[in-house]
Amino acid sequence: MRSSALLIVCALPMLADSDLHSDIDAGAQDVEEQVIAWRRDIHRNPELSNREHRTAALVAKHLRSLGIDVTTGVAHTGVVGLLKGGKPGPVVALRADMDALPVVEQTGLPYASTVKAEYLGQEVGVMHACGHDNHVAILMGAATVLAGIREALPGTVKLIFQPAEEGPPPGEEGGAALMIREGVLESPRVDAIFGLHVGQTPVGEVGYRPLGMMASAQRFEIRVKGRQTHGAAPWAGVDPIVAGAQIVMSLQTIVSRRVDVTAAPAVVTVGTFQAGVRNNIIPDEAVLTGTIRTFDPQITEYVHERIQEIATQVAAANGATAEVTIDDGTAVTFNDATLAARMRGSLERVYGADHVVEIPRVTVAEDFSAFQQEVPGLFFFIGVRPADVPPEKAIPNHSPYFYADESALEGGVRVMSTLAVDYLLGAD
Repeated sequence: MRSSALLIVCALPMLADSDLHSDIDAGAQDVEEQVIAWRRDIHRNPELSNREHRTAALVAKHLRSLGIDVTTGVAHTGVVGLLKGGKPGPVVALRADMDALPVVEQTGLPYASTVKAEYLGQEVGVMHACGHDNHVAILMGAATVLAGIREALPGTVKLIFQPAEEGPPPGEEGGAALMIREGVLESPRVDAIFGLHVGQTPVGEVGYRPLGMMASAQRFEIRVKGRQTHGAAPWAGVDPIVAGAQIVMSLQTIVSRRVDVTAAPAVVTVGTFQAGVRNNIIPDEAVLTGTIRTFDPQITEYVHERIQEIATQVAAANGATAEVTIDDGTAVTFNDATLAARMRGSLERVYGADHVVEIPRVTVAEDFSAFQQEVPGLFFFIGVRPADVPPEKAIPNHSPYFYADESALEGGVRVMSTLAVDYLLGAD
């Protein structure tokens, strides 16, 4: 009799887990149509970094309708919802980013963006070309599902809707780092955090990597100062364009000749080169900007030193000077190995073991890494490429043609809800 009773008691948590997973599945199906509607509305009305006022208002209104405690204005436009379960327990955070990009949409979709805004002093088109509209809608859906089972949750779910993942405008602060400074991981203290990103793998597939998954990223600027003169008499001045061009070419040798790329990948890219206003005037100054991507702190430091060395010395060889600035940027997106191993079963529960894959490192960056520097975190990709589109025809993020198959959204709601519940229950 005692043995039978023990078996029944031991089975109770498993039955409870099963019931909650069934509730999640049913809830995700029920909210799918609304999630798609939210996604299309947000897609049609994109907002640039630190300007996500409409999106934030939409999120806050929905969370309040669910009886969730809401804080707005975090890191300018961020929204934080606190969903308290019916039982005591740990605190888990789920994060979605809200900002769009200065891209003119060319998808031709019926809900395509026609929004224009000011960016760096210019009027630009605005588009959710990185898929953050999907992330917001998914987390709004997960909030709905989790609110429906709150009395069974042993702990608290913190819902973080973050502005400015793509980076705040020059001269402003923003993003995950500012949310952290303003206390988003405190009161109550977050024990673990989960985030996802849509990517161009097939719908129904999820990818992640333990430890370093996405690169660190820093922006650099090189100001080459010469001496202006007539283009017909270059010897009367110092040409910053020629010096800048030589700097661009010399920077290519950092990765190709000076970094041991067998240890860890690295990228140095010059993205802009601006100088002059007229064809027959050699200007005073040329300005180069670019990005650095690395996975190892020592390599990061080495690359920074080489950029400084090359820029100043090549400029000096041309009779010019160079000033180099490199921002703090974004750290490596680093998935806690213990947490990743513990939660793999949750990913498999939603997508199936054959559709959960460990992916290679990628040199794009994510400021979700700032949260991971404070608490254990797991970041992963969900596929939004339609099944009938072959890999070679996949449309990359940040493209004006970027497209997400909305059939992936229901799985996104399920996986975020499942991760939260399984973490709070202590499931393996």
